[in-house]
Amino acid sequence: MKKGLLFVVLMISLLTGCTQAEKVSYNLSQEADNFNVVRQLTVINCIEGDVLFQMTGKMSITADTSDNQLEVIVENEDGSYKKHFIGLSDNVTYVVEDINVNDISKYKYTLNYNPKMWIPVEVDTID
Repeated sequence: MKKGLLFVVLMISLLTGCTQAEKVSYNLSQEADNFNVVRQLTVINCIEGDVLFQMTGKMSITADTSDNQLEVIVENEDGSYKKHFIGLSDNVTYVVEDINVNDISKYKYTLNYNPKMWIPVEVDTID
């Protein structure tokens, strides 16, 4: 009986075991989704090689592949939340970096747009 039970326990642990990297990945994702990790999201136009915008702060990011978008949730100082949607396409990609910064407020985030992508400006030179 003990050998049978030991065999079952061994088989279950072999089938359900995961690597250390999988455990670490899961734990890091949980920390980020609980707004405990400062992240920097960079959205890039792959055709031109330009950065469309960057967003930095404590945020939860989900890639919604059915809608081709990123869903970004940030927590505000008053306990409310804001959700941002970023559309993705064949020529737009993104990078998310975990940034180890000690002096960032949990309730503040920045969103920086590349001005030349949104405000077309033509300059005329007058002699």
